[in-house]
Amino acid sequence: MLELEINDVSRSTKLKPHTLRYYESIGLIIDVKRNSSGKRIYSEQDLKWLEMINRLRATGMNINKMKEYARLRYMGDKTVTERKNIMKEHLEFIEQKIEKLFEARDYVARKVQIYSGIEEKINGKGK
Repeated sequence: MLELEINDVSRSTKLKPHTLRYYESIGLIIDVKRNSSGKRIYSEQDLKWLEMINRLRATGMNINKMKEYARLRYMGDKTVTERKNIMKEHLEFIEQKIEKLFEARDYVARKVQIYSGIEEKINGKGK
């Protein structure tokens, strides 16, 4: 069974130790085991959950929604519908974000074309 201390988990997840402790304090991570020295010991399941938290953060889910999802997750299968609904809502948010990014990309690409045309005229190639 995989058991990692906080610094190992920090390196693996790119989350700082204080962030891991904070997540534990607000209930995003629960039941983190301790070794005989009192140091936190994280399991493979903890790492998978932290990967999910990272993905949710990276896609713009706010901390309160993550806390709600975590609370439901820890309640087990009886909350699967609620968790699915949170994920559906977040998927819609991500899709809207992607659409806005594509619009921004297209705008920037048009600007690059405009500047390329101006540059050609300045350099005498567009006559």
